[in-house]
Amino acid sequence: MSRIITKAVVCTLLMGAATISVSAQQDSSAKANRLTIGGYGEAVYKYNFYSDNVFRYSHADRYADSRGHGRVDLPHAVLMLGYDYGHGWSMGTEIEFEHGGVEAAVEKETEETGEFEQEVERGGEVALEQFWVQKSFSPALNIRAGHIVVPVGMTNNSHLPTQFFTVYRPEGENTILPCTWHETGVSLWGRAGAWRYEVQLLPALNSNLFNEAGWIHNGSASPYEFRPANSLAGAFRVDWIGVRGLRMSISGYAGNTFNNDITTTVYQETSKYYGATGTVLVGAFDFAFKNKYFMVRGNVDYGYLDDADLVSTRNKNQTTMTGNPYPHTPVGRNAYDISHEVGLNLMAWSSTDQKLYLFGRYDQYDSYVPAEGFADIEWTARQVLTIGVNYFPLPKIAVKAEWGLRRFSSQYNPEPWVAVGMTWAGFFN
Repeated sequence: MSRIITKAVVCTLLMGAATISVSAQQDSSAKANRLTIGGYGEAVYKYNFYSDNVFRYSHADRYADSRGHGRVDLPHAVLMLGYDYGHGWSMGTEIEFEHGGVEAAVEKETEETGEFEQEVERGGEVALEQFWVQKSFSPALNIRAGHIVVPVGMTNNSHLPTQFFTVYRPEGENTILPCTWHETGVSLWGRAGAWRYEVQLLPALNSNLFNEAGWIHNGSASPYEFRPANSLAGAFRVDWIGVRGLRMSISGYAGNTFNNDITTTVYQETSKYYGATGTVLVGAFDFAFKNKYFMVRGNVDYGYLDDADLVSTRNKNQTTMTGNPYPHTPVGRNAYDISHEVGLNLMAWSSTDQKLYLFGRYDQYDSYVPAEGFADIEWTARQVLTIGVNYFPLPKIAVKAEWGLRRFSSQYNPEPWVAVGMTWAGFFN
């Protein structure tokens, strides 16, 4: 009798263990299905047939026949992680290594009496580009909070290397706007029918970081361990996809940028800076049309900086003490970019799923349209022509090659180049 009872207990325990094991496997599988892992990356070789000397614009005649220079680069290597907690809650993060990341170390030199030395073996940056938690109430209503991408302009909304033809990100937008633009804030977004919308509340840009070569490009950066947020700003984007293959979008940004720094100055009514806001307004339109045979994309961006004369004067007069992270240049009252690209799929008439695009792209932009009383800087106005090929052996892998020419006013030397790149983007599960 005791043996029968013992066998029954053992069988019950084994069945229970098997049930627990199956349950654990199912739970593990469910968790795995909720986890999303992906990323994107680029490896580039570029040869510029012009001088990279910092005086090539101020003394153009000295560098007309200069030798070119080549470089290899890892513009972006990104790891993306996402997790669905259930009940409408999810999270996402994106860690970006730019230009190979940063390799720095402290070493003890035996050849130099054992002293310690700090060495930088490779330059670059490591950035947390996204880190957010989201609650989804319905497809039309989602709230996202944390570190998020600001989708103003075409490139910020479509910054994966398989989403543009050029080897590097499109030059115009990448010059005058932060790119990829990411801030810590709150986003409300959703989809309804052929429409998608997004509105965001963010810290405003810092006008101390604006300059003539990049307009507000560096304004979202911070040299400190935190991001000054004395002023807040708003951004929005609306997409329409009512026709198959076509997307049309408008986006914009508005925020006061003056005095949005680690320290603020209280200006008296007698000060010329009293009441200055440095309001930045950006408006953008972009579109994309794609079918089996060709792809067309384009954008128009226009920016305005209020009090550009006061921002320029203050920036130029900032302290030059060692370690000051700010430029000392004037800032344009306006900046603009008009860009278009067309690609023809040469393999569309074959039975293969591979794609080979022959493309052409044209950018016209200016990062510095001066405020009244400030001299023009003519080399900031540029026209860029790029032609090349993109080969997609698979939808998420692209091999790129291009020839480009950057042109200025006649007193400056043209800047041609060639470049090749290997890129990928996608999810692993």
